[in-house]
Parts: sequence; structure tokens; C-alpha cells
Amino acid sequence: MLKFNKPYMTGRELWLISQAHANGHLSGDGAFTKRCHAWLEERTGCAKALLTHSCTAALEMSALLLDLEPGDEVIMPSFTFVSTANAFVLRGAVPVFVDIRPDTLNIDESLIEAAITPRTRAICVVHYAGVGCEMDAILAIAGKHGLAVVEDAAQGIFSTYRGKPLGSIGALGALSFHETKNVISGEGGALLVNDPALAERAEIIREKGTNRSKFFRGQVDKYTWVEVGSSYLPSEILAAFLAAQLDEAEDITRRRLAIWDRYHAWAAPLEARGLLRRPIVPAHCTHNAHMYYLLLPSLEQRTAFIDVLKQRGIGAVFHYIPLHSSPAGQRYGRSSGELPVTDSTSDRLVRLPLWVGLEEHMDEVLDACNAALGA
Repeated sequence: MLKFNKPYMTGRELWLISQAHANGHLSGDGAFTKRCHAWLEERTGCAKALLTHSCTAALEMSALLLDLEPGDEVIMPSFTFVSTANAFVLRGAVPVFVDIRPDTLNIDESLIEAAITPRTRAICVVHYAGVGCEMDAILAIAGKHGLAVVEDAAQGIFSTYRGKPLGSIGALGALSFHETKNVISGEGGALLVNDPALAERAEIIREKGTNRSKFFRGQVDKYTWVEVGSSYLPSEILAAFLAAQLDEAEDITRRRLAIWDRYHAWAAPLEARGLLRRPIVPAHCTHNAHMYYLLLPSLEQRTAFIDVLKQRGIGAVFHYIPLHSSPAGQRYGRSSGELPVTDSTSDRLVRLPLWVGLEEHMDEVLDACNAALGA
């Protein structure tokens, strides 16, 4: 069985984990965590990078940093993972769902302004498949209405919008290092703090609401509880694993892009025949080959496509069930207008396997896809 995802290891992860143990520091914020922080800060240009135990944790920290109160509203797409909404719902805020663009499947920036009310505090964008949202327009709307912008860049590491790394454009950005992402630590994430005014509070919130980081830097002679927070930092074991991945990040990205490009070339004539639609990447965006998806003509055809691949021993999956139609989404959030593109996309999108090492199996995968499409 060719799995949909197969976590990649560079070969140095276990050695670096052993070095963390030899250093005598396995809890958070040791040498490997600092190494990862420096790597992220250098490559994204953010004011401060902070590793977290998940992208979910980074989003929860974002909600705390925004000082959200019950009844505040956060505009976001419905076509996203539950963490995007959960992070704000935990603070009592209301997710306000808007539709996505039919091309990139990102939040439709032309619909955001109509969703703004006196209770709106923030816009949380999601860079779907590592392709950037229309950030210039979104930042202009946010500036006009005094709103914060949070980037859910879980899928966006190494991607750019007009030359700027995703996650580094809004006030705050959240990355994921889950095993399904481009570089991984099993579970894991990072908060990118782009507004320097939020950097010190971000450290405090991440360290259980204490000023412990200042204590270790010698800025205070003892640390204490100073505001609300939680334990959001990962262990040095995860940081060491991630450090090995970041060391090989360029090669990992290059190999993923080669697989993505092969899928894209294969699908071009099928798209011309009207059998599917390929991903669209605007010219002002660079992507990271996080995923390759197809949009098929109908739910029935997608179901049949996945079934044929399964019969041939190849894992392919659909993606999000829209949050606005989920039980919790209806309980905690609301929609701004109809969301027809979201509903249609959810029914028709299929994700193909994409992982380092798949190169040698691509003929088999594409033969199965052709059979499933009757091509």
C-alpha cells in the first residue's frame, strides 16, 4: 500500500536527539530550541520566533495576545482545519466564516469588508496548500478598520507572497511541523511574532504566564506569574528532531517541488479535456509543494476516484468538511452570506500522495489516476 503520507527523516534526527540528552536538557528552551528560533527568525525576518508544541498552540497564543473577549468576532474562511476556529472560540470569540476564492481556495478578500461589524477584532487568513492569500488587499482592509491580521500558515513554510515569507506578513503567524507537513517534528509548530510590541508578552504567555525567559537572560533576579498563559513550549527532543529537518529544508523542498511539477504536467492535458482542474498559483506567489490536489467535477466522481486508487493500493484523501456546516461551527460561529465555493470545493477536492521518496513510485500513482479518470 502506498500511503497518502510517509514522514521523511534526514538521518540525523536521532543523533541530534542523543546530543540533546548528552547536553542534560530535555525540557523546553534548550540549545536546539534556540537553534530553531534563530533559523526561523533569519529566514522569515520576524521579530521573534517561538517554537510551540503544535500550530494549534501558536494560534491559541495569538488569540491570547489579541486580548479577545467574549462576543468579539474573528473573520476567517470556513474551508480550514478546526484549530483555526478553536483557538478563538476558547477565548469566547465568534468565528465569522466567509467564502473562499475559486482559484486559490484562499479566503475571498472581496467578501471580508461585508463581514465586519462593530465586534470584529481580527482577520485570520489561511494560506491553503502553501499558496499566499491576497495579503495586500487584506492588510488594507485591516488597517482601514483597525483590525489585527493573524496568518494561519500551517501549510506555508518556505512559500512567499510578493517575496515575503508566509507567516511574516500579519501581526502574528503560525507554522506547523506536524508529520504531514514539509518539515516535521511529529507534532510541533511555531509562533512568528512580527509586531515587536507583542514579543515580550508572547514569551510570557508561552511560559505559563511567567517572566521565566527574562530570568534566564539575567534581566530579573527571580521569575514570577505575571499574566495568563499556558505551557506551549515543546521538549528539546522535538526541537532536536526539527533542527535536523531544518538543516535539510532546501533539499526537502526541492524534492517535493519536483513531485508537484510532475503531477502538474501530467494533469495539464486532462484539465484541457475538462476532466479535472489543477491547482492555481498566482504569479506573485511562490509555493512549497505542500500538497497536490485535483478538483473533480462532482462528489460522485471524487468518491469513485478515491475508491479506484484504494483498490490499486494508493492512498488519496479528501480534505476539510467546512466549519460552517459542522455542529460546532453552527454552535460557536456564524456565516457571512452564502458559501457556495466552500461547499463545492469540499465536495470535489481530492489530495494525491506527496512525500519525499514518492519519486520512485510516480509511474504507479499516475497509472492509477489515469485508470480512475478513464483517461
